[in-house]
Amino acid sequence: MTTPFTALECNILKAKGLSEQHLAALADLGVGGRADFASIGSPETLLELLPDLNTEVAARVLNWALPSAALGEPVPSALGGETQAGAAMFSQGLVVNSSDSTYCVHCQSKQPRDYNVGALCPNCGLQAEPIETCYWCGTSGPGRFCRTCGAAFVITAELPLALLLRREGVAKDDIPAKIGAMGEAEKQVLWGRVRRSRR
Repeated sequence: MTTPFTALECNILKAKGLSEQHLAALADLGVGGRADFASIGSPETLLELLPDLNTEVAARVLNWALPSAALGEPVPSALGGETQAGAAMFSQGLVVNSSDSTYCVHCQSKQPRDYNVGALCPNCGLQAEPIETCYWCGTSGPGRFCRTCGAAFVITAELPLALLLRREGVAKDDIPAKIGAMGEAEKQVLWGRVRRSRR
Protein backbone atom coordinates (compact mmCIF):
# COMPACT_ATOMS: atom_id res chain seq x y z
CA MET A 1 0.00 0.00 0.00
CA THR A 2 1.42 3.37 -1.00
CA THR A 3 1.70 6.28 1.35
CA PRO A 4 -0.23 9.37 0.18
CA PHE A 5 1.74 12.55 -0.33
CA THR A 6 2.29 14.43 2.88
CA ALA A 7 2.13 18.22 3.04
CA LEU A 8 5.94 18.26 2.97
CA GLU A 9 6.09 16.01 -0.11
CA CYS A 10 3.54 18.23 -1.87
CA ASN A 11 5.66 21.29 -1.11
CA ILE A 12 8.79 19.51 -2.34
CA LEU A 13 7.08 18.51 -5.59
CA LYS A 14 5.92 22.09 -6.08
CA ALA A 15 9.47 23.29 -5.47
CA LYS A 16 10.65 20.84 -8.14
CA GLY A 17 8.28 22.51 -10.60
CA LEU A 18 4.97 20.65 -10.39
CA SER A 19 1.78 22.71 -10.22
CA GLU A 20 -1.45 21.98 -8.33
CA GLN A 21 -2.90 20.75 -11.63
CA HIS A 22 0.04 18.33 -12.05
CA LEU A 23 -0.47 17.00 -8.51
CA ALA A 24 -4.20 16.56 -9.17
CA ALA A 25 -3.45 14.80 -12.47
CA LEU A 26 -1.00 12.46 -10.71
CA ALA A 27 -3.64 11.66 -8.08
CA ASP A 28 -6.15 10.89 -10.88
CA LEU A 29 -3.59 8.56 -12.48
CA GLY A 30 -3.20 6.66 -9.22
CA VAL A 31 0.04 8.24 -7.96
CA GLY A 32 -0.72 8.71 -4.29
CA GLY A 33 2.71 8.59 -2.73
CA ARG A 34 6.43 8.79 -3.31
CA ALA A 35 6.71 5.01 -3.73
CA ASP A 36 4.50 5.16 -6.84
CA PHE A 37 7.25 6.98 -8.73
CA ALA A 38 9.22 3.71 -8.69
CA SER A 39 6.54 2.27 -10.99
CA ILE A 40 6.86 5.28 -13.29
CA GLY A 41 10.61 4.68 -13.38
CA SER A 42 11.87 7.29 -15.84
CA PRO A 43 11.36 10.92 -16.86
CA GLU A 44 10.16 9.73 -20.26
CA THR A 45 7.27 7.78 -18.68
CA LEU A 46 6.39 10.74 -16.46
CA LEU A 47 6.31 12.94 -19.58
CA GLU A 48 4.00 10.46 -21.29
CA LEU A 49 1.64 10.66 -18.30
CA LEU A 50 1.88 14.47 -18.07
CA PRO A 51 2.55 15.71 -21.63
CA ASP A 52 2.58 19.40 -20.66
CA LEU A 53 5.39 18.85 -18.12
CA ASN A 54 8.85 20.31 -18.75
CA THR A 55 11.58 17.68 -19.32
CA GLU A 56 13.86 19.28 -16.74
CA VAL A 57 11.06 19.27 -14.14
CA ALA A 58 10.42 15.59 -14.87
CA ALA A 59 14.10 14.79 -14.29
CA ARG A 60 14.15 16.79 -11.02
CA VAL A 61 11.02 15.03 -9.72
CA LEU A 62 12.37 11.57 -10.54
CA ASN A 63 15.80 12.37 -9.03
CA TRP A 64 14.03 13.25 -5.79
CA ALA A 65 11.50 10.43 -5.80
CA LEU A 66 13.56 7.39 -6.79
CA PRO A 67 15.85 5.60 -4.33
CA SER A 68 18.69 5.61 -6.89
CA ALA A 69 18.83 9.41 -6.67
CA ALA A 70 19.36 9.18 -2.92
CA LEU A 71 22.35 6.93 -3.58
CA GLY A 72 24.04 9.54 -5.76
CA GLU A 73 22.96 8.11 -9.13
CA PRO A 74 21.02 10.88 -10.89
CA VAL A 75 18.17 9.86 -13.17
CA PRO A 76 18.97 10.88 -16.76
CA SER A 77 16.63 13.40 -18.31
CA ALA A 78 14.80 12.85 -21.56
CA LEU A 79 17.33 14.97 -23.45
CA GLY A 80 20.11 12.64 -24.53
CA GLY A 81 20.89 11.24 -21.08
CA GLU A 82 21.94 14.58 -19.64
CA THR A 83 21.04 15.46 -16.08
CA GLN A 84 19.72 18.71 -14.73
CA ALA A 85 22.64 20.96 -13.72
CA GLY A 86 21.30 21.48 -10.23
CA ALA A 87 20.79 17.76 -9.66
CA ALA A 88 24.26 16.98 -10.97
CA MET A 89 25.77 19.50 -8.58
CA PHE A 90 24.32 17.67 -5.58
CA SER A 91 24.84 14.14 -6.87
CA GLN A 92 28.59 14.32 -7.46
CA GLY A 93 30.01 11.45 -5.49
CA LEU A 94 32.89 11.51 -3.06
CA VAL A 95 35.99 9.88 -4.52
CA VAL A 96 38.21 8.10 -2.00
CA ASN A 97 41.62 7.12 -3.31
CA SER A 98 43.43 4.17 -1.83
CA SER A 99 46.45 5.06 0.25
CA ASP A 100 48.64 2.86 -1.94
CA SER A 101 47.48 4.51 -5.19
CA THR A 102 49.74 6.92 -7.03
CA TYR A 103 48.50 9.45 -9.58
CA CYS A 104 50.58 11.31 -12.16
CA VAL A 105 51.04 14.99 -11.25
CA HIS A 106 50.82 15.91 -14.95
CA CYS A 107 47.85 13.94 -16.35
CA GLN A 108 46.25 12.61 -13.10
CA SER A 109 46.17 9.01 -14.41
CA LYS A 110 46.49 6.19 -11.88
CA GLN A 111 49.86 4.45 -11.95
CA PRO A 112 50.22 0.65 -12.15
CA ARG A 113 50.69 -1.43 -9.01
CA ASP A 114 54.39 -2.03 -9.72
CA TYR A 115 55.07 1.73 -9.84
CA ASN A 116 58.27 2.95 -8.21
CA VAL A 117 59.11 6.53 -7.26
CA GLY A 118 60.74 8.28 -10.21
CA ALA A 119 59.19 6.00 -12.88
CA LEU A 120 57.63 7.45 -16.02
CA CYS A 121 53.85 7.60 -16.40
CA PRO A 122 52.64 5.08 -19.02
CA ASN A 123 49.90 7.53 -20.07
CA CYS A 124 51.83 10.78 -20.72
CA GLY A 125 55.47 9.64 -20.60
CA LEU A 126 56.52 12.21 -17.99
CA GLN A 127 57.86 11.44 -14.55
CA ALA A 128 54.71 10.68 -12.55
CA GLU A 129 56.17 12.00 -9.30
CA PRO A 130 59.16 14.19 -10.05
CA ILE A 131 61.92 14.02 -7.45
CA GLU A 132 62.35 17.57 -6.19
CA THR A 133 64.81 19.12 -3.76
CA CYS A 134 63.43 21.19 -0.92
CA TYR A 135 64.69 24.79 -0.83
CA TRP A 136 64.08 24.94 2.93
CA CYS A 137 65.63 21.81 4.45
CA GLY A 138 67.57 20.37 1.51
CA THR A 139 65.99 16.90 1.44
CA SER A 140 64.71 15.33 -1.79
CA GLY A 141 61.52 13.45 -2.47
CA PRO A 142 58.52 12.92 -4.73
CA GLY A 143 55.24 14.80 -4.71
CA ARG A 144 54.34 18.46 -4.34
CA PHE A 145 55.38 18.96 -0.72
CA CYS A 146 58.51 18.12 1.25
CA ARG A 147 57.86 15.14 3.49
CA THR A 148 60.36 16.44 6.06
CA CYS A 149 59.42 20.10 6.60
CA GLY A 150 56.16 20.45 4.63
CA ALA A 151 57.37 23.17 2.26
CA ALA A 152 55.76 23.26 -1.18
CA PHE A 153 58.32 22.32 -3.83
CA VAL A 154 59.32 24.79 -6.51
CA ILE A 155 60.37 23.52 -9.93
CA THR A 156 64.02 22.49 -10.14
CA ALA A 157 64.83 25.27 -12.63
CA GLU A 158 63.81 27.89 -10.04
CA LEU A 159 65.44 26.26 -7.00
CA PRO A 160 68.31 28.81 -6.89
CA LEU A 161 65.75 31.64 -6.76
CA ALA A 162 64.00 29.96 -3.81
CA LEU A 163 67.33 29.47 -2.02
CA LEU A 164 68.16 33.16 -2.50
CA LEU A 165 64.78 34.22 -1.08
CA ARG A 166 65.32 31.88 1.90
CA ARG A 167 68.69 33.47 2.63
CA GLU A 168 67.03 36.89 2.50
CA GLY A 169 64.55 35.89 5.22
CA VAL A 170 61.36 35.28 3.21
CA ALA A 171 58.98 32.96 5.08
CA LYS A 172 58.89 29.30 4.04
CA ASP A 173 55.26 29.32 2.90
CA ASP A 174 55.64 32.64 1.03
CA ILE A 175 58.52 31.59 -1.24
CA PRO A 176 56.59 29.43 -3.78
CA ALA A 177 53.79 32.02 -3.99
CA LYS A 178 56.26 34.86 -4.44
CA ILE A 179 58.12 33.06 -7.24
CA GLY A 180 54.85 32.10 -8.92
CA ALA A 181 53.65 35.72 -8.87
CA MET A 182 56.87 37.12 -10.37
CA GLY A 183 57.03 38.25 -13.95
CA GLU A 184 59.91 37.33 -16.25
CA ALA A 185 61.68 40.67 -15.67
CA GLU A 186 61.57 40.24 -11.88
CA LYS A 187 62.96 36.71 -12.20
CA GLN A 188 65.83 37.99 -14.37
CA VAL A 189 66.73 40.50 -11.65
CA LEU A 190 66.80 37.67 -9.11
CA TRP A 191 68.90 35.51 -11.46
CA GLY A 192 71.40 38.36 -11.67
CA ARG A 193 71.66 38.40 -7.89
CA VAL A 194 72.08 34.61 -7.84
CA ARG A 195 74.95 34.84 -10.37
CA ARG A 196 76.66 37.61 -8.39
CA SER A 197 76.42 35.57 -5.17
CA ARG A 198 78.24 32.66 -6.87
CA ARG A 199 81.37 34.72 -7.65
